[in-house]
Amino acid sequence: MLFSKPKYDYIIVGLGNPGDKYSETRHNAGFRCVDILIKELGAGPEKNKFQSLIYDGEIKGHKVLFVKPLTFMNNSGSAVCEVARFYKIPFEKVIVVSDDVTMDAGRLRIRKSGSHGGHNGLKDIIELSGTDNIPRVKIGMGQKPHPEYDLADWVLGKPNKDDKVKIDEAEKNAAEAVKTIVTADIGQAMNKFNR
Repeated sequence: MLFSKPKYDYIIVGLGNPGDKYSETRHNAGFRCVDILIKELGAGPEKNKFQSLIYDGEIKGHKVLFVKPLTFMNNSGSAVCEVARFYKIPFEKVIVVSDDVTMDAGRLRIRKSGSHGGHNGLKDIIELSGTDNIPRVKIGMGQKPHPEYDLADWVLGKPNKDDKVKIDEAEKNAAEAVKTIVTADIGQAMNKFNR
């Protein structure tokens, strides 16, 4: 019996919270990065499926599905796992783009696998998928101003003007990193973009 080839080569997930009030917050860097790619590549049409907004796209001949979960950040895993399992895409072909508040604003870190690093969206995806072998592109948002500062307030806050300039640039670089992972490999993306 022949197994049909999966419809997509990669699923590209941007993590964030749905709704206009969250669009400019630190936590929505993943959404913003995916929006850059959707716009640049003319991906679409937008469909509301699998607890997500999904968009068909192509990166230099590679079929990709862009996914923005609508479950709110802490429950991202249910949406991501639903999409990956429906299309039979292995999790090492699911690229997750997220914010990271342990890194300076504007830094990028690409990893092939590893722990969630305290990020609840990644944590939920790892727990529900049963693997940490999930490539991710992390965009630095800057650390909390002091240890007592509430983490939820920090990630759901908006960066100041200087940080926003750095983060905007990092989101564009993250989009380029995603394209490099798809068209070349993750090692090349790490060499080029990890700072």
